[in-house]
Amino acid sequence: MTTIRHRKGIKVTEVSEDHLSQEKNVKPDGKVLSGGKLWKRLSFTVGGTVAILLGLLTSVYLATLHENDLWFSNIKKYLDPVYFYIYTLFGLQALYVIALYVTSWLLSGTWLSGLLASFWYITNRIDTTRVEFTIPLRENWALPFFAVQIAAITYLFRSHLQPLHEKLTLLAVFISTFLFSLTWQFNQFMMLMQALVLFILDCFDMLPTTKVTWVYIIQLTGILLVCVLQFFNSMILGSLLISFNVSVLLARTFQKNMKIGCLLNRLGKLFFHVLMVLCLTFLVNNFIKKMLNLESDEHIFKFLKAKFGFGATRDFDANLYLCEEAFGLLPFNTFARLSDTLLFYAYLFVLLLMAIAASVVAFQNLSGSANVHSIDKMEICTMILKPGAAYNLMHTILFGCLALSTMRMKYLWTSHMCVFASFGLCSTEVWGFVLKSVRLYTPQRLFIIRYLVPIITLLYLSYKFYPGMMDELSELREFYDPDTVELMNWIKSDTPKKAVIAGSMQLLAGVKLCTGRILTNHPHYEDKGLRERTKQVYQIYAKKSPKDVYSILRSFGTNYVILEDSICYERRHSRGCRLRDLLDIANGHIMDGLGENEPDLKASVYPRFCEEIKKNLSSYTMYFTRVFQNKTFHVYKLVKHK
Repeated sequence: MTTIRHRKGIKVTEVSEDHLSQEKNVKPDGKVLSGGKLWKRLSFTVGGTVAILLGLLTSVYLATLHENDLWFSNIKKYLDPVYFYIYTLFGLQALYVIALYVTSWLLSGTWLSGLLASFWYITNRIDTTRVEFTIPLRENWALPFFAVQIAAITYLFRSHLQPLHEKLTLLAVFISTFLFSLTWQFNQFMMLMQALVLFILDCFDMLPTTKVTWVYIIQLTGILLVCVLQFFNSMILGSLLISFNVSVLLARTFQKNMKIGCLLNRLGKLFFHVLMVLCLTFLVNNFIKKMLNLESDEHIFKFLKAKFGFGATRDFDANLYLCEEAFGLLPFNTFARLSDTLLFYAYLFVLLLMAIAASVVAFQNLSGSANVHSIDKMEICTMILKPGAAYNLMHTILFGCLALSTMRMKYLWTSHMCVFASFGLCSTEVWGFVLKSVRLYTPQRLFIIRYLVPIITLLYLSYKFYPGMMDELSELREFYDPDTVELMNWIKSDTPKKAVIAGSMQLLAGVKLCTGRILTNHPHYEDKGLRERTKQVYQIYAKKSPKDVYSILRSFGTNYVILEDSICYERRHSRGCRLRDLLDIANGHIMDGLGENEPDLKASVYPRFCEEIKKNLSSYTMYFTRVFQNKTFHVYKLVKHK
């Protein structure tokens, strides 16, 4: 009996415009005409040049804004090499923009998409980067490498790569993964999200399994190498990323035939596979932590537990995160700013179309067969959702959820939002899907709308934001904090070069940078010992006896302690989130001021140290001598006792 089956090839009318243009330049013997090759090289040269120029312009633009806002060159730096540090950071912004540009170009097939992504990144810089006003953040070093990694992974998932190109791309993925992991303390959590992206797409058979396996291995290798270079950082060894990746690779050995069978069979296998991976992750992670006695990341899980309503915590470190606005929910006004540049509208449009295509492809892959009447729609969806596009779709969804729950992580999402939205507006597949859905498809219309929409968007952005950008470049301000400057000058002139100074983490970073003195506590908050040391130093703002505070500070070799009125009498946070309140709760003491307290908290027998020491009582002067004072800071020297 003769039956009709669906041809695996793609209809000519459904092939992308780029593919059609390539076929026009092919001779009958398969050789490419010189005109087509010349045009391709010219387009690559122009697009690459524009990418480099935009990257450099962004770097210079942000560096100029930073200088204009702070008059940084006029501020006195303990060491001249700090300028190398600063300019390297702004140079990395050039790399960041180029990586975003290239990712969008790879996805859409036209460098016009990269140009639009770069414009959106610059015009939305309030929500895409913090480098111009907070240079020292480790994320400013890490995110450019993360963007390079995403570009390399997008290229890696292209089909029919030559062996040499594939090896070079894997090398690029490894180097960028390693550098990203080396420069940011949250590396393991971001790469865990990325591993989840790969896992979900691999389960639905949307990515080539071999290449996914390589990325898993690269993640493991990169982060373990970082662990070694960071003197065997215990927080990395006990990370969920290592446990998850190992579990996925182990689970695959037990379920080699997971991607065959009917729909119900596949769903059953998929459920069992996910359950196995989760259980293995839990077991492997607990085994590693118990074997090595690791507790470095316990404050993160306490923070997450309290943040999502699974119980309050009195843990000082977890509450420090909970009380910071940066770790709260993403403010609603963010979307208003993103909509003002049309970015959010374009993003939602592309996201909706791609999500529909992904749902159809996922169902098709799981069912293993398709209804003849729905063949055309499935083919269109498959064309839209190429592996690179599928990866970027799931990436933007998961990192969007992360940004919505934690404001500080929005910079991972908003920059990728620029890439994803610009790719969709310049994609032949996306516009072809739209035009065919409303029965208006012709190659001419596709060509016009593919280029007209991004060009109009670029003109709108230029018209609306160019005057404001020029005004910003002409506006000159300067850093003005005479109390801090006076403190730093005093430390440089009146303390020994080997003096050990205690204080808040934020202030001590400036002390180290401006004076080079030794610090008692280091802002590397991913080490349990350093977290405990910081908590102990912060007892200067708690209700403790002078003898107890003196003993704590002397145990760290402290010579001078700096007290800040802005912390001692803090009003920025509400009651319960002030630093002194967090210390009181952790110490089991009732908080200051009107309001409720938990029933088991008790009144302290001692007054607050940072307030009482200023009264120059004998019980305090026998341990501490005031050596410096201005409107903001009070510096005390510890008295040496035999």
